[in-house]
Amino acid sequence: MFRFGTMQFHRTGLHGGPLGLGAIERDGIDWALADRINRRIVCDLAAECGFDLAGVARAGEAPDFDRYRDWADRGLAGEMRYLTDHRADVRASLEGVLPGTRSVICVGVLYNGPEPYSTEFSDPERAWIARYAWGDDYHTRIWRMLERLAGLLTAIEPFAWRACVDTAPILERSLARQAGLGWIGKNTCLINQRLGSWFFLGELLTTLELKPDTPPPDRCGSCSRCIDACPTAAIVPSPHGGFELDARRCISYFTIELRSGIPEAHRDAVGANAFGCDICQDVCPWNRKSPRTGVEAGPEWVAPPLERLAALGQAEFRDLFRGTAVSRVKYAGFLRNVAVAMGNSGLGKFREPLERLACSEDAMVAGHARWALGKLKG
Repeated sequence: MFRFGTMQFHRTGLHGGPLGLGAIERDGIDWALADRINRRIVCDLAAECGFDLAGVARAGEAPDFDRYRDWADRGLAGEMRYLTDHRADVRASLEGVLPGTRSVICVGVLYNGPEPYSTEFSDPERAWIARYAWGDDYHTRIWRMLERLAGLLTAIEPFAWRACVDTAPILERSLARQAGLGWIGKNTCLINQRLGSWFFLGELLTTLELKPDTPPPDRCGSCSRCIDACPTAAIVPSPHGGFELDARRCISYFTIELRSGIPEAHRDAVGANAFGCDICQDVCPWNRKSPRTGVEAGPEWVAPPLERLAALGQAEFRDLFRGTAVSRVKYAGFLRNVAVAMGNSGLGKFREPLERLACSEDAMVAGHARWALGKLKG
């Protein structure tokens, strides 16, 4: 049994198997699956696979590509070369990712757990890890869910498909908007009117011809809370209207994507963030009533002690964060971030661990630790 909206469904295969072509019971009434896939079937089966949002976008020229290309050409991607090299132009069309793509099934999975937001966190002895990175890496989980959805759909009608989860050269949020999942807010996150913005997104590129959904209107209005709350003023006016993200000023960029030193002018604003940043979503009014998933993260994820993180050896770091998004930043980058967070705490108790980091063989780690030592009281 699975739920979609307020209705309950039961699915059984013709031959008794859970994935076979079968029938869906709605409110006690059977209706046979069609011999061809339609949008309703897509959304019903997406819910069965565990997706909280689902919609269909028509394939074709990416509607936001010119805006994206100009953003990249103006250098706002910083050192994220995977956004600016030869893969940038591939994003203009889905043909380069899956030849013959006709429709894109866009899905979302809520990750808003019951834990407090970072804006409610004030313990100077602890670090903050972005909410999306708590626990196992979402890429594998969402890809498996998409693979299951593709299996259910191809049992009805054969078609070519490719699953994408934040790794293929496509304009993911733009497609999700076209599929009716939400609008792109001033903080550049996809926002759903009912469920907020705490979503992992995924796409199933298909050769199916499906009726597309309609993009929702932008409902940010005159609100500027995300802009006002950003410690580094990374959300800036766009020459194309609205707002855009200057990644070169973003805390998530500094603590994840940047492989060199964090610019000294922005280190104070990084605060306690050791991996990513949640502030622009924490303050968004559309997330006030965002439903909680009910899945609690382990204590090692939510505000872990800075002293413990600074003491991690390379093997311990690898073991602790294996299979998680945090591993992306690498060991030296993580210690760099921890040193900055310790310095921003101002606590004299961190002098000893920072002195150890200041003797690191990695020049970047040592340099950030020396900067942090200069911030401590006493």
